[in-house]
Amino acid sequence: MIKVLRFANEKYPWFLALTIGFIAVTFVVGMGWWGFGEQPGTVVASVGDLTISQDEFKRAYENTYRFYKDKVPGEFKDETIKQYVVEQLVDNRVWLIAAKNMGLTVADEDLREVIMQIPEFQKNGTFDPEQYQRLLAANHLTPAVFEAMETKEILSNRARMIVSDAVALTPSELAEAQALTLRQAEADPAKAAAAKERAVQEVLFQKQQRALMAYTQSLKTTIPINIRRELL
Repeated sequence: MIKVLRFANEKYPWFLALTIGFIAVTFVVGMGWWGFGEQPGTVVASVGDLTISQDEFKRAYENTYRFYKDKVPGEFKDETIKQYVVEQLVDNRVWLIAAKNMGLTVADEDLREVIMQIPEFQKNGTFDPEQYQRLLAANHLTPAVFEAMETKEILSNRARMIVSDAVALTPSELAEAQALTLRQAEADPAKAAAAKERAVQEVLFQKQQRALMAYTQSLKTTIPINIRRELL
């Protein structure tokens, strides 16, 4: 079942950023803090010196459950989704540590540009400060808290990008990818170039995903990780 969840996540690659990383407010708007009323200091997991709060876990869990209920057929066990969500949150913290190890930082102007591009904060295609303040207030978020969340997401994404960009296909992998489109190319020569490029990008994407997973697992062996499963 975990494999099914991960496969779906690969099919919808933007989902993790929305649900786990909070790069946009699509899943946050209208949800508030879900009314859980948990103590903000309750920690369900620690990754090095970083922590995951019970509130954050429950928000991510609810978002994940709703998403897969709509997008993926079949029933998912509660414990399976909980395991998947906590794994993703832990991985998120691991990449923040990776970003720190790489010496990455986020300039104020970069953060400002990202926030101004979020559609929910725009009116008639332009960033609206009043809309920004209103949506954050409606969800019990201050600009400082939201901007801190965005900064972390930018950092982890940049760390992932550095690892991904270091991946390249070998000549044999490139030839294998292009060979996958041989039959189609012969049947419709006009589409040959586009088909080959799609095949190459797909093989490259898969290799990048494996590299990211391997990098994550390697970092995990050097970082103390503690999950309080009784609080999930």
